[in-house]
Amino acid sequence: MWVKREITFELLDLASSYPVVMITGPRQAGKTSLARQTFPNKPYFSLENPDVREQIKSDPRAFFSSNPDGAIIDEFQRYPDILSYIQGIVDDRQQNGQFILTGSNNVSMLTNITQSLAGRVALLKLLPFTIHEISTLNRNFTTNEYMLNGFYPRIYVEELNPTKAYRNYYETYVERDIRQIINVKDISHFQKFMKLCAGRVGQLLNASNLATEVGVSSVTIQSWLSVLQATYIIFLVQPWTANISKRLVKTPKLYFYDVGLASYLLGIENTNHVESHPLRGSLFENIVILELLKNRYNKGLDNNIYFYRDNHGNEIDVLQEAGYKLNLYEIKSAQTFTPHFLKGLEYFKKFAPDRIGSSNLVYAGNKELKINEHNILIFNNLTSHNNDQISI
Repeated sequence: MWVKREITFELLDLASSYPVVMITGPRQAGKTSLARQTFPNKPYFSLENPDVREQIKSDPRAFFSSNPDGAIIDEFQRYPDILSYIQGIVDDRQQNGQFILTGSNNVSMLTNITQSLAGRVALLKLLPFTIHEISTLNRNFTTNEYMLNGFYPRIYVEELNPTKAYRNYYETYVERDIRQIINVKDISHFQKFMKLCAGRVGQLLNASNLATEVGVSSVTIQSWLSVLQATYIIFLVQPWTANISKRLVKTPKLYFYDVGLASYLLGIENTNHVESHPLRGSLFENIVILELLKNRYNKGLDNNIYFYRDNHGNEIDVLQEAGYKLNLYEIKSAQTFTPHFLKGLEYFKKFAPDRIGSSNLVYAGNKELKINEHNILIFNNLTSHNNDQISI
């Protein structure tokens, strides 16, 4: 079953303007499928395959000679020296759209790319399915099912059991990738760390507290957090700061690139577990923030998401910068709207009225409203709006 990804248009556009396009993102997000479906006539090679990798390493010039029009090269960071050969080829041929590279390790890839292909490569980040992409499968899912299933393509395309799928994903990819990057001496400490991270979804990150609970040093925790970000497991949303007279929180919040993995780590195995879980609201918040982030990345744009919290407890879940203006989003997992949900938005309107571009409440209901200047939005239609508060 084939799902056309929303990022396809941006990929084609970049390939028409750059000789190399690199698609990065989490493992199993669909990078290979995207590249092969978008460029079906390009030969495909996966450097995850040791035979292919050794064949190319043994005679790279012969490999490129036999693929004169370029190729799709999967997980190219397995042989980073290949970038030097690609550099020479694209400089000689001066032709756009020659090579499509994919990979999942952000740190090593970006370091090698910036050293070898600066000015010759365009970067794209592909995250798992959006809600709109899932809707093209002609199946309807509840809010709780989204939290349980997450958004990895295989779970939907192959109708996998999400608990088993995420167990295999965690053991096969997460732990393996971490071990390849850093030396985890006691895997049980790392497993505890991962579960504690899931328990902090949508919360302020305190590395010192994490270190105490896990039983390792703060330096180790910071190292693990960096690796999780580099391998697209977690991301941090930074607090919005401005030259204002308010005392603002300066600690980032922690979220997962896929909410299904967070649910698995929390021991959630069915929708009843989701419904009664104390972190249900945080998981819902994670989904909404991811939808906004995916919308940016699918257009080839940078992350522009922040949150607001001051020392008096006033808070806005999401602020998206749009020039001088800020598009505000308050997120509630309830199905029924109540005016109390607008409290934070109303506060910010009084606090910084000249900065507000749009004011939005996203909830799990089924009716969209307009109350004064506030847009009341249904979360699963979030990115179908073509107005500025969504597209900027």
